[in-house]
Amino acid sequence: MDAGGLRGGFAAARLLGAVRGVLGGLAPQGRLLVRAGLVLLAVIVLASVAAPLLAPYDPVRSVDRPLLPPSREHLLGTDQLGRDEFSRVLYGGRIVLWVVALSTMLSAAVGVPLGLVSGYLGGWLDRALSMVMDAVYAFPSLILAIALAAVLGPRPENAAVAIAVVYVPTYFRMVRGQVLKVKGEEFVEALRALGLPPWRILVRHVLPHVVPTVMVVFSLSAADAVLTEAALSFLGLAVRPPTPDWGFDLYNAKSVVFEAPWLMLGPGLAITLLALSLALIGEGLSDRLRVA
Repeated sequence: MDAGGLRGGFAAARLLGAVRGVLGGLAPQGRLLVRAGLVLLAVIVLASVAAPLLAPYDPVRSVDRPLLPPSREHLLGTDQLGRDEFSRVLYGGRIVLWVVALSTMLSAAVGVPLGLVSGYLGGWLDRALSMVMDAVYAFPSLILAIALAAVLGPRPENAAVAIAVVYVPTYFRMVRGQVLKVKGEEFVEALRALGLPPWRILVRHVLPHVVPTVMVVFSLSAADAVLTEAALSFLGLAVRPPTPDWGFDLYNAKSVVFEAPWLMLGPGLAITLLALSLALIGEGLSDRLRVA
């Protein structure tokens, strides 16, 4: 292996060690919250991934009479078009998880590097980036996401981009604040005195100290992204019919809420449980930061 590969391996090992340190340093209550959230999240992910095996019907085709109540044949009943609601909930989870995962990774991929560079280098670059992020942060997050999704068009990928833009300032502000604390430490001053380049100090020595904050922001922003995605789908800004999606199915159930109230149960409960699982993970991880 060449020197570049060794350096990359060392950096990855440091990041992995930081993640293990966060998980290993959790208090019993925080560990319990993280485990409960992970179990609940795993159940939702597995059910969504295995939708082709678990769903009894095609989620976009009419299979029976409209607005049938829950029964052995249709666990959550049928919607206005006679589609099996249980099958739509299972398949809808795939869209929601894809949008939430993509949006959260995009926002972290942009916000974390910008926060690292801005906090470490300072100067005019820090002021310029901070002004841009403050301007984005000043907008109400849901309104900004709705506006961006409306401009981009109703596709899951466009919804993910709209949601990602909303959460980039959160990553930037949190990471920048941590970097401002760390760069004043004696070990960073010593590394500068040794002549190490700034990028190496950032990646190998500063970034591991930022990992706990990133983990908390990642899980909590993902929980919030679930609700934002549901809102965009409810407004018809994330998917096109007849694509199964929890927020879109809630919108469809709204028109028959008195005739078939059970149609809100499946997608509504799924949204709640997914957001709860991610919030539990974030709350458990934040317990580690409070202790630190």
